[in-house]
Amino acid sequence: MYGDCQVLSSMVSGNVASPDSLFSSPIQNPNLGFMANMPPFNAFSSIIPEGLMLIGRGVSKEEEMESGSGSGPLDGVLSCGEEHDNELQQQPPSQQQQQPVGKRKRYHRHTTRQIQEMEALFKECPHPDEKQRMKLSQELGLKPRQVKFWFQNRRTQMKAQQDRADNVVLRAENESLKNENFRLQAAIQNVVCPNCGGPAILGEMSFDEQQLRIENARLKDELERLSCIASRYSGRQLQPLGPAPPILLPSLDLDMGIYSRHFKETPVVSCNDIIPVPQISDQPSPFSGMLILDQDKPLVLDLAITAADHLVRMCRTNGPLWIRRDGRTTEALDLEEHAKTFPWPMDLKRQHGEVRTEASRDSAMVIMNSITLVDAFLDADKWMGLFPSVVSKSTTVQMLSPGVAGHGNGCLHLLHAELQFLSPLVPAREAHFFRYLQHNSEEGTWVIVDFPVDGFVDGLPTSLPWYRRRTSGCVIQDMPNGYSKVMWVEHAEVEEDKPVHQIFDQFVSTGVAFGATRWVSTLQRQCERLASLMARNIADLGVIPSPEARKNMMKLSQRMMRTFCASVHASGMQSWTALSESSDDTIRVTTRKNTEPGQPNGVILTAVSTTWLPFSHQQVFELLTDEQRRCELDVLSSGNSLHEVAHIANGSHPRNCVSLLRVNAASNSSHSVELLLQESSTHPSGGSIVVYATIDVDAVQVAMSGEDPSYIPLLPTGFVISPAAPPNAVIRSSSGDGSAGTIGCLLTIGMQVLASAVPSAKLNLSSVTAINNHLRNTVQQISAVLGGGAAAEPAAMAPEQ
Repeated sequence: MYGDCQVLSSMVSGNVASPDSLFSSPIQNPNLGFMANMPPFNAFSSIIPEGLMLIGRGVSKEEEMESGSGSGPLDGVLSCGEEHDNELQQQPPSQQQQQPVGKRKRYHRHTTRQIQEMEALFKECPHPDEKQRMKLSQELGLKPRQVKFWFQNRRTQMKAQQDRADNVVLRAENESLKNENFRLQAAIQNVVCPNCGGPAILGEMSFDEQQLRIENARLKDELERLSCIASRYSGRQLQPLGPAPPILLPSLDLDMGIYSRHFKETPVVSCNDIIPVPQISDQPSPFSGMLILDQDKPLVLDLAITAADHLVRMCRTNGPLWIRRDGRTTEALDLEEHAKTFPWPMDLKRQHGEVRTEASRDSAMVIMNSITLVDAFLDADKWMGLFPSVVSKSTTVQMLSPGVAGHGNGCLHLLHAELQFLSPLVPAREAHFFRYLQHNSEEGTWVIVDFPVDGFVDGLPTSLPWYRRRTSGCVIQDMPNGYSKVMWVEHAEVEEDKPVHQIFDQFVSTGVAFGATRWVSTLQRQCERLASLMARNIADLGVIPSPEARKNMMKLSQRMMRTFCASVHASGMQSWTALSESSDDTIRVTTRKNTEPGQPNGVILTAVSTTWLPFSHQQVFELLTDEQRRCELDVLSSGNSLHEVAHIANGSHPRNCVSLLRVNAASNSSHSVELLLQESSTHPSGGSIVVYATIDVDAVQVAMSGEDPSYIPLLPTGFVISPAAPPNAVIRSSSGDGSAGTIGCLLTIGMQVLASAVPSAKLNLSSVTAINNHLRNTVQQISAVLGGGAAAEPAAMAPEQ
């Protein structure tokens, strides 16, 4: 343990003998100082004591005495100080000698004013930074360490109070469930047989009734589990269940300690580790009026069987259904042949405007078994976590059929989803659709098919373009060594009355933006990431002290990626503003006021820009992740170099990884150091992404120690690189590949800055100008470095204001 501490301490203090001693050679740091005129963002104290660094909550005996940790009750009023020592020195020597050396007390009580001042700051900011603690200590005449330990004790006390309150609520719920259980047992004993009038026994119950009772018990357990999760993560007070009818039975004194409320057990292979905790809302569901009636369910099930048959045949049939045009490498769907071969049994609603059809298919091997994949597709939250860059929202509106118990064959759901592309210039797509699961035990395949809801659900009014999800999905086949082969078909109809920006026109209209290749490539990368997350046989962890700390760092990086994806796409709830009226302008900005944990409080300014570059996406990706060449980008280095101090591989490509980078800035010292958390990922046909965020050592310690990292503020910046032909260079078609015959890529840069630490503040125009210039300079330097000379003015950039 202490050896790991010394390694991390050496990394922080800068006492590194050579770069080779900690993983890699220097790379350059993204420019984090271009907003110099704006208030700095310091979410955590960056002052680190020289010498041994504390991992987690470990402290020395001297610090433990000084913090008052041995004072008993954590009321925050006991503290250490030199005042008591001074009082001892003023006593006569005879009295001093009477004080046993081993039992000398060094504690004293804070004054009423000191407590009031610290309580007032605690209500506003439970986690004050170094500057706030220093200012408060000067005003109150205390040591900064006394203030720091007082806030630590106060937070511990608040957590203990919350745990006690939760315990009371859960005991009340347990008592209510016990009473309900006794009531049901008494009711079962009095059940009579409807045929003979005698007492009924369990064996005489119908199979459906037995299944309903089993399902009822499972749902109660699930409700209790989700209630505990909601209390732990959302901070809402749990409401106890309504009182059950009183019965005169002896109460069972159940020990609540035997029920785990933390759910630390993790399966060997599961999607739960890549899925965010579900948020439980008190608001009524907006889909409550869109449920399928019981008399319509048999018809929907017949359509599901037909859709599954269509999908399997579309996956396995080649010409004349799938054809290649103009020498392209990808296939296009012949719409006439499809309409003749796969007629849909129901009439589909016609749209008044022009409708474009997109269809594509692809296949790949993924490192995940079929059972785990099927489980992820049938759970809306897990499905969204499996495709974080594609699915922005997902909700199970109704379960029409649970399928056969055990493996879910025949499961039928009504879903609502919003699909995204990581740019505000590409509108999101929102739709309702059915999802059906079919298992073929003879072939060892699983069919997951989505099909339209026309004739059953009208849909919600939305500001997004009209979108219909036709027969789409995948066929999953188990392969040796825990792999699965996935064959994917994506088929949709989209309204063309609302065109996208010209720089994305070909990319979207040819079906690449939301095509099968993007789904499959995202699935491959996420499966590799999950396999790395669950790995236990990691030999060299570097400065990461344990496999559990490695897992926690990957989860923190996963949250950073989700935050970035949510901040740069175009949803119906977010408004983006262009900086000029030029049709060539691709810069869009938006602001939001944040008071939630996970990002700094205040006004957050987000700016996104897209440019087409005449280089492959692999070339741009290699430049942004290469330690030697990245220093050529002055706009991202700010004159500082980087050292990679931790490297976590999360894919087959050597640069698919999570990295912890040490910034070698001139302002660094043994008491202060700046780090970058970065994740990079690439796929040969699915594009690349690089996302990073600043983080300090305190936050890294919190994440590694296993504490809740959801309160660590992150403002990620990232690069999304998509292979694409130059705009207006390819003839439009109903489906196909818009990147055929031309090497190039669309580079989207998304940046977030804290414009003001006051949530009610108004945005300053200088902040917008600064971030606009920074985006322009970044694109110009990337073009210059890759082109080997001075870059031309990018056509996609906004003009200077």
